[in-house]
Amino acid sequence: MLIVLLIIAVLILLIIPNLAGKSKEVNKKGCMALKSMVQSQVTAYELAEGKFPANLDELVSGGYIEKDQKSCSSKQTLQYDSTTGKVTVSEKP
Repeated sequence: MLIVLLIIAVLILLIIPNLAGKSKEVNKKGCMALKSMVQSQVTAYELAEGKFPANLDELVSGGYIEKDQKSCSSKQTLQYDSTTGKVTVSEKP
């Protein structure tokens, strides 16, 4: 019984550090996916309205995105350039 507990403890010690380092990578990929989705919604708005939205709030009021989709879970915000219609991710402060 003690040998089984020892093996489980060693496995846990090997697995936990690997999982802890993955959260930043997961947040970064999630933020890039959100940026791509919002960029697609900017394109959908442009096709429907014939112009780029003035800001991301216009996408929210038009029902293209939700209010909480203007920032990532890592607290980075999405920046939008209304002249080019490009969505970018702000650097974390």
